[in-house]
Order: sequence, then structure tokens, then C-alpha cells
Amino acid sequence: MAEVLLSPGVLAQENDQSFLQAQPVQAGAAILGPTVKGPVGIPTIVTTYSQYQNKFGTVVESGSAEYTYFTSIAAYNYFQQGGDSLLVTRVVSGSYSEATSSTIPAGESGVLSTDADELLASFVSVSASIGSWTAGLTGSLSGTGAIATLTLDTTSSISTVTVTTAGSGYVVGETVTAATGSLGYFSGSLTFTLTADDIVNSNSGIVLETLSEGIEQNSNSTLGSSGQLASGSKDNVRWEIVAPNTSSGTFSLLIRRGDDITNSKTILETWANLSLDPNAINYIEKIIGNSKQTVEQDAGTDEYYIKNDGTYKTLSNYVRVKSVATKTLNYFDNAGNAKDAYTGSIPIASSGTFGSATGTPFATITGTFYENIGTNTQGLIADNYIVSLNLLANRDLFRYNLIAAPGLTKQSHSSPLTTMVNTSQTRGDNLSVIDLRNYDSGINSVTAGAAGTDSSYAATYWPWLQTIDPDLGGNAIRSTQVWVPASTMMLGVYAFNDNAGEPWFAPAGLSRGGLSTVLRAERNLTNGNRNTLYEANVNPIATFPNTGVVVFGQKTMQKKASALDRVNVRRLLIALKNYISQIADNLVFEQNTIATRNNFLTQVNPYLESVQQRQGLYAFKVVMDNSNNTPDVIDRNQLVGQIYLQPTKTAEFIYLDFNILPTGATFPA
Repeated sequence: MAEVLLSPGVLAQENDQSFLQAQPVQAGAAILGPTVKGPVGIPTIVTTYSQYQNKFGTVVESGSAEYTYFTSIAAYNYFQQGGDSLLVTRVVSGSYSEATSSTIPAGESGVLSTDADELLASFVSVSASIGSWTAGLTGSLSGTGAIATLTLDTTSSISTVTVTTAGSGYVVGETVTAATGSLGYFSGSLTFTLTADDIVNSNSGIVLETLSEGIEQNSNSTLGSSGQLASGSKDNVRWEIVAPNTSSGTFSLLIRRGDDITNSKTILETWANLSLDPNAINYIEKIIGNSKQTVEQDAGTDEYYIKNDGTYKTLSNYVRVKSVATKTLNYFDNAGNAKDAYTGSIPIASSGTFGSATGTPFATITGTFYENIGTNTQGLIADNYIVSLNLLANRDLFRYNLIAAPGLTKQSHSSPLTTMVNTSQTRGDNLSVIDLRNYDSGINSVTAGAAGTDSSYAATYWPWLQTIDPDLGGNAIRSTQVWVPASTMMLGVYAFNDNAGEPWFAPAGLSRGGLSTVLRAERNLTNGNRNTLYEANVNPIATFPNTGVVVFGQKTMQKKASALDRVNVRRLLIALKNYISQIADNLVFEQNTIATRNNFLTQVNPYLESVQQRQGLYAFKVVMDNSNNTPDVIDRNQLVGQIYLQPTKTAEFIYLDFNILPTGATFPA
């Protein structure tokens, strides 16, 4: 209980107002389009460009030339300008699948099966040699119990018969001597007993599968003199088993890059001290993971969703464990010794590759890159994007505040871009940046293209821009200059704006709209050109002497004049709704009482005050009390809050009056 002054004096009290408010979950940009590799159709977060390169690749070869997708160029510029989270969705054409490894070999088991039928069922062939030739020899294998009987018929003079049987599970070798003598003719039955050393486990039953899909994950298993793969590239992977130990039942797995060699290995991941014992904490599936995600469609609602399979979350960036056939359950006996029945299952030191993947874009994409895109854009068409766009409509699963699909234009791909804008408007938490026209279009064509979209959740920029491809050369000597649509570069502009200012600042102008990585614009716009574009809700990208290429507009594509026809105001609302909605999420199913309402107000008001201090709002008011939560509202299990905002406006049109006065005139007050 607080102290109360009952006689004159001084009372010093503490009021702790330093509690830190929880920050909202930050949402970055989203981008969808073709990539060299990576999971197909699964939105994946990357936080650096190097991570993007590892997961999705960069350079694609087609028609004896190298290209980079707009997706990669956009990702590079986004992170260069300070972006910290990018949701990437790979779009492909046709059917794609993962690559799998050859089954990893194991050592000798030393275990004798007492069931001859089991052994015989594994045999697929029998061969015998008589000296240096085999003419006239036939044979068959049968048996019961632990005895296998070989029956040979020959017309040749023999002294020794070497018998070899090969099967899917065992390899057996045995040498027998003819019963009739060293030089006589032999015809009849020879009987021999299989011993423990005759039986060798041919594999450990471990099969790995790549996370990436498409033939880029395949490697030709033929090795050169230096251990190089005939078709190994930096975009595929290979595996290697090292340090197998039958005493401890452990081994280590290396994931290597496909273009390395024996004496210069590029190790992407190291998974040490793995076990095949499902009860062990270092069991291979627990450590590496075996989960898999696929895009499925609900048969009843036609909605697309991501299906999760597997028991353990996949922690590797490159592979998952597809199967383990020969598990070593409880590897040690009661005395702590490795069981003989399991030691042969431990993989031997070996290496291998991946194969059997399907899906390739490389045969159909020549001539559809950069300024040459049209209906076929980088090997894709409009319909290839629809499933991914529908999947990204799931607001609960995927968070982003900005989305672009560089390579799509309203001129050639109207349907997916319309879907993207409609999705942004339905979700209400992100802005679509779209391109209107292909390369080499006129201003009238651009403004006409803008007329078909009316939404404050979309913005467009023009003209096309030339930049240095970050992965083809990327330096002054070997640089490759390419043309890209404006949306490719705008993700970076928005990222810089948010780092230099706030989301509710205008991503335009000399301070925050500079395009430092752009060499030149397709067209140097005049003041009249900029006026024409801006009146049509197209944000012009201007070129100024001694300044360079600059974004010089910040309109949304909303036709009706209001505060929301500006990008900074739309993004202000997106930021506020994102934060306040997350606070409200915690109130669902709470008691509809004054205490609950006050809990909301004590979090929202300080946040809006901070936005006001950071120049996002002129004024605001939040109402959540008995005036809008009447008994009738409460009885309907509703909690109502009303938020009134006066967003700040940007100074886009600056008028300066220069008044010339005669000598001796008095200046106005």
C-alpha cells in the first residue's frame, strides 16, 4: 500500500515508466520469379544476398551465353540498400523434382543368416569360372536351412570351381574343389556351407534428397583424375562420409559443392558424429531433418496450401534425409559394447553424387531476357505465376509489406499482376510495385496502361533502367550492363528509404530516391514528360545533371484524390495496421472489460505518440471505451476500437515567390 502523508513532510515516490513496449514483427519485401535453383513454389525467407545465392543461385546458361534473372538483380539491390528480410518464391514452368543420392555404402556386417531361403531370395545370378574359360558350364543354386547347394553341369576338365553370387542384399564368395579329382570330368552336385565372412551388407540404407529441385542438382558420377565431376557445378552438391567408427556407431557427413576436387574441397556443411540409432540424440534424421514441404490444392475449395511431411524439422540448407532402411536400434548391448548385428550398417568412408531430378528451363529461355522479355519472360509465361500468387494470399503464414514480380508487365502479363494487386488490397498489409510496359514503349502507351488499375495498394514507375549485373562480371573491367524494368530496382529504393527515414517517408527525391546502382534510364524525361506521367499516377524516374537517376514521384495508382493516393500515406497505414493488429491479436478471447480495453490503450497510444514524434502523424485519437462498447456490442462478443489519424503530407509542389522591390521600399511584415 502506498504511503500517505498525514503530517507535513515530503513524500518521494517512484513511477516506473521505462517499460519497453514490444516491437512489432517486422515484415520485409516479397519477390517472386524464376531462379536457378531452390525449392519450387515454397516462399522462403533469406536475410542476406549470400544466403540468397546459396539457396537460389544466380547465373543461368542458355544458348552458350550467361544470364541473370531479374529476381537475382532485385535481391542484390534490395540487400545492397539495407534490406534485411526478403521472402523469395521460385516460379518455374513444368514439372520439377528433387535429386536423390545413391544409397550410402556400409561395411561388412559379420552376421550369418540361418535362413537359406532368405539368402537365396537375394541372389540374382550365379557364375563360375573353369581356369580361364567357362564354355559348356551351367549352374543353379538351391538349399534349405543354413546349407546352400550348387549344382554344376560341365563337359570341361576342371580342378577348381570359383563360385560368385551377387544380390541386392548380400555378396557371397566361396571356392570349392571337384570331388572327382583334380583332372577328371565333373558333373553333379557340390555342397558348401555359407560362413559369416561370406555375407556383406551392401548398403547402410541412407538416402539423401536435395532441397532444391530441377536438373541443376544432378551431377555426372564419372570422376576425373582430380576427383572432379564431369558435370559438377557450383549450383549442385555432392556428399561424403568421413570418420566412420563402428565402436561408437557414429560417422560424419559432409555436404560438398559440386565443382570442387579431391585436393581442394568446398565444404558447404559438416554434420559430425551422426548415428543410425533412432533412440540416440544424434540420430541422423533428428540432426539433419527429414521434413518436406509441397504445394497442394484442396479438392473442395481449390485453395492452395503448403503441406508439411516428415517428423523432424530440416536444419540443413541443402539436403534432407529421405530414408534410413537399416536403423541400428539400441546400438550397444547391456555391457556397453556395439552389437555385432549392427556394426556392418555403419557407412564406410566414401563419397557420391545426386541425380534423378527433373525440371529444366534452359532449353526454352534463350532470347527472353532483359529488354527482350515479352509473353515469354525469362522462360516463363503469365500462368506460371498464378499458383504462387494464390499461395501468398495467406496473411497468417506469410508476412511482407512490399511485393514485386520483376519480369511481368501489364502489357504482356495482365492477369498475374491484377491478381497481385487484388491480393495486396485484400490483405491490406502490403504494396504491390508493378511494371506497365515492355522495353521501348512510348509515354502514351505507359499512361494508357496505368488507366486499367485503380488501387492505393499499387504503385508503378517508368522508364526502364540500365544497371550492372552483379553476377556477370560485376566490376569495371568485366562488368555486364543490362536493362531491367523499374520494379527490379525499386525494392532497393524502398529499403534505403526505410533505413534513412521511416516507412511513412516518401521513397523519392534527391535524399531518399537516388538510384546509385543505375547507370542510366532508358529515356531522359523532360519536365513535360514527368507532368504527363504523374497526372496518370505513373511515378517518373528522372535524370538530372551532376545528380544521376532519381525517383521523382510517389503516387499510388488510386484515381480518386485523397491522402491515400500517396505512397508514404499508404505505407504509414500499412505500418500502423501491422503493429496495432498484432496488439489486438493478444486480446482475442480475453474478457471484454475495462481492464482489457485499458491494456490495449496503454500499448497503442505510446506507439502512435512515437510515430507522431517521428513525423508520421499530425494528430491522432484512440477510442475504446463505453461509448463504442455498449452492452449490445459486448453481448455480440465484440470489442470495438476506433482510431482517428491525421497523416503528415509531403511537400511535392514547392512555390517560391521572388518579389522585386524598388530601392527604399519597406519590406512587408
